[in-house]
Amino acid sequence: MQLLKPGGVIRVNSAGKVFHLAESQYNEDDVLARASQGDKEAFGELYERYAERIFNYVYYRTGNQHDAEDLTARVFQRAMNHIQNYTNRGVPFSAWLYRIAHNLVANWHRDHGRKQEVPLDDLPALQDRGEHPERSLVHSQEQDALLQVIRKLPPDRQNLLILKFVENMSNVEIGKVMGKSQGAVKSLYHRTLLTLRDELKNQSFNLEGD
Repeated sequence: MQLLKPGGVIRVNSAGKVFHLAESQYNEDDVLARASQGDKEAFGELYERYAERIFNYVYYRTGNQHDAEDLTARVFQRAMNHIQNYTNRGVPFSAWLYRIAHNLVANWHRDHGRKQEVPLDDLPALQDRGEHPERSLVHSQEQDALLQVIRKLPPDRQNLLILKFVENMSNVEIGKVMGKSQGAVKSLYHRTLLTLRDELKNQSFNLEGD
C-alpha cells in the first residue's frame, strides 16, 4: 500500500513496515505496465497519486461535493476497466484521466440540465496582508466581479481556466487534456482574457477605491 506525502511517497509493505519512496524513484511506466496486467496494488498507486487532483477538477466543474465524489469514483472505475487499452502515444496517463473526467462531467451536466460554472463560494479568498480596510474591500469586489464573469463563460473556457489556474497545467498539458494544439490553447486563452477584460470594464463596481 502507498500514501502520497509532500516530497515523495510513503509505502507500507505486506508486513506493515513503513518506508519512504522518493518521488524520483516513482516509475509510472512500470506502475502502468503492472496495472494493465491486472495488478490491483499498482492501480492503487495510480489512484493515490491522482485521486485528489481529479476530485478537485470535478468539484470545480460541478460545485457539488457529493456528485464530485461519485464522479471521481466513476473516473477511476472506468480507468481501471480500460487501463489495459491505455498506451502512451504523447498523451500521459494524467491527461487520459482528465479526459475521462471531462466526458463524465459533460454527461452529468447534460443529464441534469445544469449550467456548467465555477462555484464562487468555495474558491480561495484573498488574504489580508495588513492592507487598509478600504483596499481589502476593493480587492474583494474585484474578485467577485471576476468570478461572476467566469461563471458566464462557455464550458470550454471555464475548463481552460480550471486546468490552468486550479490544476496549474502548462498550455501543452492543457492541449493534451482538451484535445487541442498548443497554439489553439494559446488562442483560446488569449480570447478568454480579452473577454474577461471587456466584461470587467462593464461592471458597476468602483474599483478605484475613492
